[in-house]
Amino acid sequence: MDKYEVFKANINKLINIDLNYYKEKQMKRRIQSLLTRNNFKDFDDYFIGLKSDKALLEQFINYLTINVSEFYRNPNQWNVLEKDIIPFLLTKKKELNLWSSACSTGEEPYSLAMLMTKFLPLNKIKVLATDIDEDAMNKAKIGLYNEKALENLPLDFKNRFFTKVQNSFKISDDIKRCVEFRKMDLLKDRFPTDVDLILCRNVMIYFTEEAKELLYSKFYNSLSDDGILFVGSTEQIIMPEKYKLKPVRTFFYKKII
Repeated sequence: MDKYEVFKANINKLINIDLNYYKEKQMKRRIQSLLTRNNFKDFDDYFIGLKSDKALLEQFINYLTINVSEFYRNPNQWNVLEKDIIPFLLTKKKELNLWSSACSTGEEPYSLAMLMTKFLPLNKIKVLATDIDEDAMNKAKIGLYNEKALENLPLDFKNRFFTKVQNSFKISDDIKRCVEFRKMDLLKDRFPTDVDLILCRNVMIYFTEEAKELLYSKFYNSLSDDGILFVGSTEQIIMPEKYKLKPVRTFFYKKII
């Protein structure tokens, strides 16, 4: 067994993250650059360091979970969400069960909560936001963002829900209260049930085909009867009917019952 295979097995035992589900070439290259940057000679040496140094281990987990996010990422898709998807869902239910499944530093679930204010009062809006990276979610809970992160956000939301703090923008407590953050490993943990809208965007590109099949099946079981899965702009599902899903718009899939 080569050193990387041993490293993957050891990491799974240490932090319960299975690197076999991530695209090997990509992930191995990322970890290799990280261990070189930290002056370790190989995977064995690096694992010894990770076991004994909590800060090093946290850096490794943060690096593993790629946190690139912004408010209203791919704005055209958010327009479809506003004009078609949410109105459809609200014909079925007065309140919606909403889940941002890889929420990173909070831009996505907060975008969703802000959008929902066009349809419901704040006290009726609840978004579950999950991620494997606790550090990212801690940043989300603080809710402080740079100007670039807000580039695509509609101006009325920026004016209504953000306060300028020096060179940053702080999101309002009203929106924060709408979002519940919870740690979750999508590949291993149990999913919530009866979810009307699941956002899983810009995550699948890092996973193997086997991992994708597992996740689509879990998402199907997680959706309510009329539920919609919203995926990223590079993640259209090939043969969605294989997973009992059908496209309703580009990047939006409905559960087939």
